[in-house]
Amino acid sequence: MDMMEIMKQRHSVRRFTDKALEEGAIKILQQEIDACNREGGMHIQLITDEPEAFQAGKPTYGQSKGCRNYLAIIGQRGKEMEAGYYGERVVLKAQELGINSCWVALTYKKGKTQGAVNAGEKRYLVVALGYGENSGADHKVKAITEISDYKNGDPAWYKAGLEAALLAPTAVNQQKFRFERNGDQVMAKVSGFGFYTKIDLGIVKYHFEIGSGKGKEVWK
Repeated sequence: MDMMEIMKQRHSVRRFTDKALEEGAIKILQQEIDACNREGGMHIQLITDEPEAFQAGKPTYGQSKGCRNYLAIIGQRGKEMEAGYYGERVVLKAQELGINSCWVALTYKKGKTQGAVNAGEKRYLVVALGYGENSGADHKVKAITEISDYKNGDPAWYKAGLEAALLAPTAVNQQKFRFERNGDQVMAKVSGFGFYTKIDLGIVKYHFEIGSGKGKEVWK
């Protein structure tokens, strides 16, 4: 399955079965985490079979059910975009392995969450992982002209990258980002005020790279 198809299939899932993560999947996922940590200078950690962080409490919007596995997205302070970029890279690897996920910023118990946080680091957020009761649903997306300077006649790779960016998960689906192209280079920036917009920007930049077929050299 190609990465564009994986992005299209990946939706936020908050209700999980009690099936444990398969050992083979854990091994592959850990290899991807290790690669991301080396490349991005992150300290992302996979926590398995741990129910405390998502222990059921008073029902609130976005609360997960049955989650016993998660990614602790940890890194040096000031690396919000890297947290999003490399976190989403791991999330899409999980989707490829048949593991559902949901980025979670607020509705988990921070004091119960595992994962070592070293000096100078912070836990940005977590990603719930597991085998979902369902596969989630599509989220509403903006038109590419709302989030970019795209116009008819622009390169196909640019349009494909923008379409991939719109598949990216963002906080409360706010999609507060904008792309502008100058020749073969692209500038991506936060558009307006919102929650976790720098993390979101890292996520959408990774999606854009996949969709466009360009590497990090595309960024201006």
